[in-house]
Amino acid sequence: MKFGLRYCNTGRFIDPILATELLQAAEEAGFESAWTVEHTVVPDGYRSAYPYSTDGKMSGDRYDFPLPDPLIWMAFLAARTQRMKLGTGILILPQHNPVIVAKQVATLDAMSNGRVLLGIGVGWMREEFDVIGSSFDDRAARTDEYVAVMRSLWSEDRPVFNGDYVRFDGAYCRPQPVDGTVPIIIGGHSKAAARRAGRIGDGFFPAREFPSELIQLAQRTAIENNRDPKDVEITVSYPAEAKEVEHLRRQGVGRVLIPVNTMPGMAACVRTPEEALSWKGQIEDFYDE
Repeated sequence: MKFGLRYCNTGRFIDPILATELLQAAEEAGFESAWTVEHTVVPDGYRSAYPYSTDGKMSGDRYDFPLPDPLIWMAFLAARTQRMKLGTGILILPQHNPVIVAKQVATLDAMSNGRVLLGIGVGWMREEFDVIGSSFDDRAARTDEYVAVMRSLWSEDRPVFNGDYVRFDGAYCRPQPVDGTVPIIIGGHSKAAARRAGRIGDGFFPAREFPSELIQLAQRTAIENNRDPKDVEITVSYPAEAKEVEHLRRQGVGRVLIPVNTMPGMAACVRTPEEALSWKGQIEDFYDE
């Protein structure tokens, strides 16, 4: 089982020095990855309900909390680490032009020697889509197509695509990723997200706890689409009690993510470089078994 850190581009770790110290310590301790989150804007007084808190808000009554762009944050930290993978958990894909995302992600992957993990989701805040000028109601269909667009640009010698939203004929997008693709992890806590992971994802990341029903749905969907369910790696949040980690591994979970900042319904477990280093023994035990 692999261990990662989540919410890494939030709170005190928007500071470049503190972020560097944290990730360098985490890399020394054996953490496999560091994960970021995304909101390009947070509209004042948004009414869309945040699905992971009782009051429907991300941060209480605050709308002006700083949140660096995840890919730029990852690029900065890629230059200051050597082995640690860097992931988006998640990037709201339908808010972006997929051709540009493909270029940005492939460039970062090439320059970091294949260390990028692209977690994506469809988004939940209609008001944010409105500000960006992106349609909300067709975001699921666009997400599916955008994944295919990126994979075409990453892997084909002469990419050609003829979709409902994106079309090109011989559009070269270089450099391509180190391994010819970048793992795409589907994030979300819904049946639609689980099915999407089973159909087209390299992984599934339900945002909270261990929703066995959704994980099983992703695995069944993979089989229905003639895929090996083991090819859909399961990433979950660190459980409330450390003793539950072994249970998660027996259930086929490949990665657990530990929060570095307190979020609604989730307490921070690694808040300093020293705390990151203190996990070294536990991580080594799991890798050795």
